Amino acid sequence: MFRKFVKYLVMALFVLSLFPTIAFAYLDPGTGSYVLQVVLGAFLGGLFAIKMYWRNIRTFVANIFSKNASGE
Repeated sequence: MFRKFVKYLVMALFVLSLFPTIAFAYLDPGTGSYVLQVVLGAFLGGLFAIKMYWRNIRTFVANIFSKNASGE
């Protein structure tokens, strides 16, 4: 019971922290460039990870579909 209460309390505090009423913040002109770099870096990093593990991904997907075809 107590664990459930703590779980809901933490989730509620997290959700409430996403919507502050007042924010004393300043976004300088370089912020947009930084966000673009982070998004582009994450995208290219994901592409690189796919490239590195492409054979494993292809084998995994082939095994899934071959099991479904043989099981029917």
